[in-house]
Amino acid sequence: MSDHASDLPLSEDDHPNLLAKLSETTQAAELIEDIQNLHPADFADQFEQLSNEQRDAFIDANAELISPDILAELEDEVVEDILPRLPSGQIVEALTELDNDDATQIFEEMEAEQREKILEGLEPEDRANLEASLAFDDETIGRLMQREFVAAPPFWTVGDTIDHMRATGENLPDLFFNIWVVDTRFHPIGYIPVSVLMRSPRETQLSGLMNDQIFTIDQSMDQEEAAYIFEKYHLISAPVLDSDGRIKGIMTADDIIDIIQDENKEDMLALAGVSDAGVTDTALTTVRARAPWLLLNLATAIMASIVIAFFDYTIDRFVQLAILMPIVASMGGNAGTQALAVAVRSLAERDLTPQNAWRAIRREVLAGLINGLIFAIVLALIAYIWFGNRDIAIVAFIAMIINHFFAGLAGISIPLLLKRAGLDPAVSSSVFVTTVTDVIGFLAFLGFAALMLV
Repeated sequence: MSDHASDLPLSEDDHPNLLAKLSETTQAAELIEDIQNLHPADFADQFEQLSNEQRDAFIDANAELISPDILAELEDEVVEDILPRLPSGQIVEALTELDNDDATQIFEEMEAEQREKILEGLEPEDRANLEASLAFDDETIGRLMQREFVAAPPFWTVGDTIDHMRATGENLPDLFFNIWVVDTRFHPIGYIPVSVLMRSPRETQLSGLMNDQIFTIDQSMDQEEAAYIFEKYHLISAPVLDSDGRIKGIMTADDIIDIIQDENKEDMLALAGVSDAGVTDTALTTVRARAPWLLLNLATAIMASIVIAFFDYTIDRFVQLAILMPIVASMGGNAGTQALAVAVRSLAERDLTPQNAWRAIRREVLAGLINGLIFAIVLALIAYIWFGNRDIAIVAFIAMIINHFFAGLAGISIPLLLKRAGLDPAVSSSVFVTTVTDVIGFLAFLGFAALMLV
């Protein structure tokens, strides 16, 4: 082993949880200093790893260590859990220091009684911004946008703009990328990247520097649609407009990344018919979230069992069918899930539209038939070698092709139908696809077996 192995960076699992050790040591002062030096994201990760009891004890003893930046990094359910234990003054200070979008996310995790108390402690401007954000529906840009931004008229010079920003000082957003050029009605007419502004002579007018190709976002737009615009046009930031076209705030790439991650996680969990199991969730909470989908799955499984029950006489006479039957259904289920995953992702990225839907359906059905033919030959050969019965091999061959055909059709058509009905195409589509492949697989396999063997 190299002598420099000890210099390699530690993985996340190798880092000790300093917060957990705090209650176990007599050298608390030194440990608190190390904790204060943690990046807010690392602090949040370690805090979320604590049990509910450990978190409560930590807050009671060291509430002042929970900085505004740490609150912004914590998972929503953890914030909701600890807010009642934090001093009101500390929460007010955090909401005042944070950008409006982060402050809004923290504020909406509070109970109604605590909200009233916190609102009383806020400055009128901060209170008005929070109330304006909460007036919008959840997961809309109006609720998530950052209300602090830098705007300037086109006749200002670079020097005017820089002097204005220096004079504004604390009222500037913590992080911004563009200067928005606006007309007299506060409509955005262009933008100037900060990097361009800083390289330009002071006497240069903004009208000569600005890029007038602006991609705007409506404040009532759903966050998923806004994320699509950012991803499609490779945006760093975009102005958010009200119904009159006036700029009311901005969305930045860091916020959009969070939205994309949340939407991807939501789709992934929805495909399995589950919700996220947060760090504060109990076993009972998890059961309540998952049981309805398992109940639906039980109902669909019973449907497949009813199909099998119709052919109990055939299975009694040919036990080999019971051995091959799960293979046909399982292969069809996997094929359908593959088509489903591609369809849901394509719908989310707007690659699958009504204009190209039939082409996508033909592609998945043809792919299903080709895969079905390939594995039908393989299964038929295995069945013939195993049982020495040509008819059983033929039944397996036909059933495999039919099930793959319907697997491809169901995998692509079910999310399309859900989308057309105005529903989330990811929500438990896999349950319906699996039902189709199980029922069709058993029906085709046992139906042809009854025709050919009995």
